[in-house]
Amino acid sequence: MRQRAVFNIGDRGLRRHKPLGAGDFVLAILVVVLVLFGVIMVFSASYYSSINTNGSPYGYLKSHVMWVVIGGAAMMLTAIIDYHVYWRFAKPLMWISMILLLLLFTPLGITRNNATRWLGMESFPITIMPGEIAKICAILFVAWYLSKHPDHIRSLKDGVLPMLLLAGAYFFLIYKQPNLSTALTVVAIIVGMLFIAGMNIFYLGALAGVGGVGLVMLVLSKGGEHLNRLTSFIDPFKDKMGDGYQVVQSLLALGSGGLFGVGLGRSIQKTLYLPEPQNDFIYSIIGEELGFVGGLLLLSCYIILIWRSYRISIHAPDRFGMLIAAGIATMLSVQVILNIAVVTSSMPPTGITLPFISYGGNALLLFMGSYGILLNISRHIDLPPVKIRRGGRSGMTVGRSRL
Repeated sequence: MRQRAVFNIGDRGLRRHKPLGAGDFVLAILVVVLVLFGVIMVFSASYYSSINTNGSPYGYLKSHVMWVVIGGAAMMLTAIIDYHVYWRFAKPLMWISMILLLLLFTPLGITRNNATRWLGMESFPITIMPGEIAKICAILFVAWYLSKHPDHIRSLKDGVLPMLLLAGAYFFLIYKQPNLSTALTVVAIIVGMLFIAGMNIFYLGALAGVGGVGLVMLVLSKGGEHLNRLTSFIDPFKDKMGDGYQVVQSLLALGSGGLFGVGLGRSIQKTLYLPEPQNDFIYSIIGEELGFVGGLLLLSCYIILIWRSYRISIHAPDRFGMLIAAGIATMLSVQVILNIAVVTSSMPPTGITLPFISYGGNALLLFMGSYGILLNISRHIDLPPVKIRRGGRSGMTVGRSRL
């Protein structure tokens, strides 16, 4: 008979009495490859923008490398910390994320390009984006709630509605920045986790219908100018010097790349034609410099990474780990789909980054830290079922059944 691994949850925290496995090596390698590739492409894409903004071609590169180092440290730390620790902090973290979002509407909120998405001081170089923090906090809280009350997922009143209210609160606070893309991403993550947890398919269909109608009404309520901006992707060349300008430049970059690209560092669109090419539209520069083949290889890496992420969720040793892994995998999936759709003019511009690749410290730190958590979950997969007791008393059993 196998001995069960035991955790004690008391004043001293969560302690494990058995060594962990090595984890998912393929997933770790894919993340490292994507991050290093992102460093190369950020330098290439930002070369002329950095000269124009900072007077040096290395301005964005230095900042991005700094965040890569910080993100790498965060990833190693979260890969070591037992993911069961987040069970204790899931609820407080959710409230902290809500408070940070509310602080955006105080003098601490920093407005750039008509959007207040950052907290900090103008004189201090490092700012935080509560919208990015909200993603992982929402994942941990939903995983905690649906693991603590596994039967509630079958109840509209006790399971589905509380999570939808949470999603609505996040959506409202993030949308008011305004940041529709991040707001929709958080909602998609929460709904995706509800579905994976076992939500009735009828509820999912009803949510999709209500959400679609609500989104259309929200767009129409903003008036014709806002509607034109959102529908410009249908024919961006109709207003190529206005709302469709960035998408037009993106399509020109992708078209110029052809099959094998014009060569690394030889993009034309990055020479101040495509605004801030190191951010949301970096995939356009990748397509131009490395061609269809390079873009396809990058998408293949994402597909494998998403598959490995969901695979960890399927084989997680408990419901809490399963839902955390599923939430992180859904977050990656949604952001990759949205970013590529925007770049290829398949949907309106959303302002969402390409995970692990785009320039931006908060998003990079979030994804690297999140995938450290995923690596830690993968380290528990080969272990026997886990028994948890609180303060020495009999408590929850964490096995393949549920928390």
